[in-house]
Amino acid sequence: MARDVSVREAAELMQNGVTLLDIREDFEWEDFRAPGALHIPMSQLSMSTDLLPPGQIACICLHGNRSDVVTEALIGAGYDAVNVSGGMAAWAQAGLPVERG
Repeated sequence: MARDVSVREAAELMQNGVTLLDIREDFEWEDFRAPGALHIPMSQLSMSTDLLPPGQIACICLHGNRSDVVTEALIGAGYDAVNVSGGMAAWAQAGLPVERG
C-alpha cells in the first residue's frame, strides 16, 4: 500500500531532492502546477518511465486519486514512491507556490 504524504511534507521532500511527479493531463498542468515538478501525464507514463530520475518520487494529481494508482504501480515496478494526499488542489489551498500558464 502506498504511503501518503501531506502537501507540506511533499514541499519539504522537494527541498531535499525528491522529485515531484505531476501526472495530470496537459490541460491541467497548463492551468497551474508546483514549481520544479516533473510533468509526465498518467496516460503517457508507461512509455516514459525512462524519464524518471533515480531516488524517491512523490506523485501528485489534482486530488490524489490518480496519483495513488500511479504510486502503487511505481512501487510495484521497484520505485521508491509516495502519494501526495489532496493533490494540487490541497497544494494551492495550503498557499504553497504555484506557476500558471
